[in-house]
Amino acid sequence: MVVLGYTPRGADRHVFSMRKANEREQARIARVDAHAVKPEEYEELPELTDDMLARATVNKGGRPLSPNPRKLISLRLPVDVIERWKATGPGWQTRMAERLKQVR
Repeated sequence: MVVLGYTPRGADRHVFSMRKANEREQARIARVDAHAVKPEEYEELPELTDDMLARATVNKGGRPLSPNPRKLISLRLPVDVIERWKATGPGWQTRMAERLKQVR
C-alpha cells in the first residue's frame, strides 16, 4: 500500500510524497475502502475529466543529484583499523575518505 501526498497548486495538484503506508495508515485506508459510497455522496465528488488528467504532473522527490557522487564499494579492513576510525566519532567515514584523498 502506498501513501500519496499532494498539495493544490491553482487548478493542478502537486505530488510531494509517495511512500509505503505504515500500519496505522493501512488500517485507515482499509476502513475507507470498506465504505460504500451512497448516491447522495456522488454530488460531492467532481467528475474527473481528460483536461484534469492532462494537467496532472508527478514530481519525483528525493535529494538533488550531487555534482560529485560517491560510489559504493566493498573494502575489507582489519578490525582494529575500523575500530580506531569509529572511535573518532560521527563522521568517521567522511574523515577516512578525506585521508584517502591525500594519499594520491
